[in-house]
Amino acid sequence: RNFEGAIPKGEYGGGTVIIWDEGTYEPYEQTFNNKTSRQKYVSQELNKGKLVFELHGIKLKGKFALVKSSYQGENSWLLMKVKDKYAKKTDVTRFGRSVISGKTIEEMEKSPEKVYARNSANKTDTAKKSASPKKVEKTSGHKGKKAKFPQIISPMLASLVDKPFDEEGWQYEVKWDGYRAIAHVNENNVSLKSRNNKSFSEKFYPLTDALKATRLKAVLDGEIIVAAEDGISNFGKLQNWRSEADGLLQYYVFDILWKDGYSLMHLPLTERQAIMKETITENESIHISQTFDISGTEFYEAAGKLKLEGIMAKKSDSSYHPGARSKEWLKIKLNQRHEVVIGGYTQNDGSSRMFSSLLVGVFKGSKLHYTGKIGTGFSENLQRTMMKQFKPLIQKTNPFSEEPDVNKPSRFRPNPPQASVTWLKPQLVCEVSYTELTSDGIMRHPSFEGMREDKKAIDVKEEKAIPVKSALKKNVLQSNKIINSTKIGERKSLLNPTEKQQQKKINGNEITFTNLSKIYWPKEKYTKRDLINYYYQVAEIMLPYIKKRPQSLNRFPNGITGESFYQKDMTGKVPEWVELFPYTSEGKSKNFMVCNKESDLLLMASLGCIEINPWSSTVDNPDHPDWCVIDLDPDKNDFSQVVETALVTKQILDAANIDGYCKTSGSTGLHIYIPLKGKYTYEESKEFARIIATLVQHQLPDITSIERATAKRKGKIYIDFLQNRPQATLASVYSVRPKPGATVSVPLHWEEVKKGLSISDFNIKNTPDRIKDVGDIFKPVLGKGINMLKAIKMLENME
Repeated sequence: RNFEGAIPKGEYGGGTVIIWDEGTYEPYEQTFNNKTSRQKYVSQELNKGKLVFELHGIKLKGKFALVKSSYQGENSWLLMKVKDKYAKKTDVTRFGRSVISGKTIEEMEKSPEKVYARNSANKTDTAKKSASPKKVEKTSGHKGKKAKFPQIISPMLASLVDKPFDEEGWQYEVKWDGYRAIAHVNENNVSLKSRNNKSFSEKFYPLTDALKATRLKAVLDGEIIVAAEDGISNFGKLQNWRSEADGLLQYYVFDILWKDGYSLMHLPLTERQAIMKETITENESIHISQTFDISGTEFYEAAGKLKLEGIMAKKSDSSYHPGARSKEWLKIKLNQRHEVVIGGYTQNDGSSRMFSSLLVGVFKGSKLHYTGKIGTGFSENLQRTMMKQFKPLIQKTNPFSEEPDVNKPSRFRPNPPQASVTWLKPQLVCEVSYTELTSDGIMRHPSFEGMREDKKAIDVKEEKAIPVKSALKKNVLQSNKIINSTKIGERKSLLNPTEKQQQKKINGNEITFTNLSKIYWPKEKYTKRDLINYYYQVAEIMLPYIKKRPQSLNRFPNGITGESFYQKDMTGKVPEWVELFPYTSEGKSKNFMVCNKESDLLLMASLGCIEINPWSSTVDNPDHPDWCVIDLDPDKNDFSQVVETALVTKQILDAANIDGYCKTSGSTGLHIYIPLKGKYTYEESKEFARIIATLVQHQLPDITSIERATAKRKGKIYIDFLQNRPQATLASVYSVRPKPGATVSVPLHWEEVKKGLSISDFNIKNTPDRIKDVGDIFKPVLGKGINMLKAIKMLENME
């Protein structure tokens, strides 16, 4: 029963074998007499020619009947499905994949030399014979990567698409209506964490106890629901759950990320599912979320009849990318529901209710945009509870980017009751259902569904379904566009393509550009002119990150293959209109160049500065950096390991509610910036980065190091926190690098930080178009700084 593979022809059962389904069975309880042993009872019933029993399989569930028949000879039987809640019209044989390896018969036939045996101790003689001398692969002997028990994993997220689809290589699941939760199970030590790393362990204690009882060493991904009588999850009941009296809590597991000392996240989904099914024994509280190898459109129609929230579509070969919003996992909604942020409430004149409606919105960038008011879905008890949550958040100012017109008449209510408004700090999240959105983004007929404790307000953004065709394109990364007011894209070039020397007036300052046809990148034939034209195109969007910052000039007068030199002291070497910032070195007074305007940037480019290297602080606040940097600097590591390190860093930042923003270095690594807004010293920034780097290194000891000495790193990725020192510089965001391909340091959406990412994806030719498309997604780095003391306390809890 544990064998999969090819049995040689001539042997009993010769041919290709998969395990189509597995589980247990038992006599149906209504016909079973407890005074008789089960085994004896089954034999008696079979002798009578009829046995009613229940299957507890992965695919086959519920009541069945075996009835003896003479239709095809003396030993023929009919197997019939008895009508019960598991009976479906769907053809179950269409679910053609193995529950162990995830392979179909056809896929197994393509690799007949491989034999799968889940437990070598249980192999049949035939399996032993066919396996030898072939290689035997055990699902318990998976190709996981050795890794310490992870304390933090941010869940992988799905992209919303506009409609169902039928596509080879995809499988489907129910979209559960509950709380997403990662279960860290280390035998008797269990923690259940929400997607924003909030603990569910005490709140949902029956599930914590049930997971402890498994004695597993594993990290699971799943959904917490409250079971309803019709088998459909009920979010309202979950939101109001306080004890077992409020309903049966269930944890539906759909992925396994780590087991017994090995990370499984790089394995294909079908392999992870096979390990998951081998690992988990289902019970009343813990279930494996069923997958369906079926037409997506058929499954969507069936989900609609069952009144489900929606369905999930997952690529069978997808790996797990923590924290990323992937197009290898897609969600298709059946009804209009969304999370929204509460920014205030109204009170109608003469109303006895504690509040009449909620004013809600979603974030677009850093601004809260109004999406409507919710006036239904609240009980009196619920309103009383919500008012307690509102009280400490009351403020005088409107948190929305526009003024909601709460007393606006409509054709249905030409004379609406007049309402007063109480504004709230936008920190609470709730879920709302509605019929449709108007052209200006306002919800029609919204109804309150419940509070969302598992999501941060700043993460609640406008969610628009992307076209299925776009989602199914290979290597297309989702772009959550942030529109920027920059005129990039309208600027084509500053310098004409022929003259070797040109003079231009910029910001009222004359600059003479010389040697414009000199080749800076020999292989690509890119010139000094191309470099200057690039900086002219991106100047407006790049200047906020280099303005008022002293510069270390790294000059390449003869391109990337020629000699280069650093120049810090620019005394007497730049025009009078350039600002200088004084410093002392070797007892002498010297001056850094300060970049304040477009002419300064283009002057540096004309001096052969391929890359731009600003301080992390400005001349107005020189001892206090505006950002903290985690620099991931590989040796000869595969870039996929750099990506893995960046994602672990993000998990740690997310767990401590620290905002982090990633960019390519443009060279070999990745940079992660944390906004500080000049509130802390360089020393404080450095020590803060040291804590984060240490936590990351503990999670990835085999591939990372925090040793400063290169020899001590032993070829591992250096997590450099020492970049957070006075006068230390890194290549600015949007800076070109003196590397083959004229690569650029480009900010990334976190969902782009995944397998397949390459530094060479971004260069001086395509970066302007990318900026035009996605806007300046690095802008939050210059925004509100983090609370470092609060963050450190949360980080210390992880050590």
